[in-house]
This record gives sequence, structure tokens and C-alpha cells, in this order.
Amino acid sequence: MADIKFEVIKSLGVLSEGSKGWQKEINLVSWNERKPKVDIRDWAPEHEKMGKGITLNIEELKKLKELLDGIDLEDLGIE
Repeated sequence: MADIKFEVIKSLGVLSEGSKGWQKEINLVSWNERKPKVDIRDWAPEHEKMGKGITLNIEELKKLKELLDGIDLEDLGIE
């Protein structure tokens, strides 16, 4: 399997941190020297390892924001 090249262009925020120091982060990431995308995934400290995640282009990000803005959190029935 070929090495995956990545560059974290900009950190947008940390959603949570696990007991072993891994953080679920939202970042702007360039994968294999391509145009950066918004990326949500778990990262080890110093970004030396990563977990599975999701990448979104600008249109997908806009749609996600629209969907999230329309959610009534009290209707979800979760804490």
C-alpha cells in the first residue's frame, strides 16, 4: 500500500479527547497534495497516527451545516 501524504493546513477545533490522548478534531487537510478538504477524525498526539474519518468538500460542508442547524437537540432524546 502506498504511503498517504497529508498536511494539516488549519486546525478548526477539537471535539473531544479520549483517555489515551487521541483527539477527535476538525481540520482543513490536504491529502496527497490535493486541494484541502474539511476533515473529521481521531488523531494521536502530534498527528503521528490517525483513525478513520470523513472528509467533506465545501458543498458537503454547507449541507452538513444546514442539516445540523435544523436539528432540535431536545427532539433527539440523547444526552
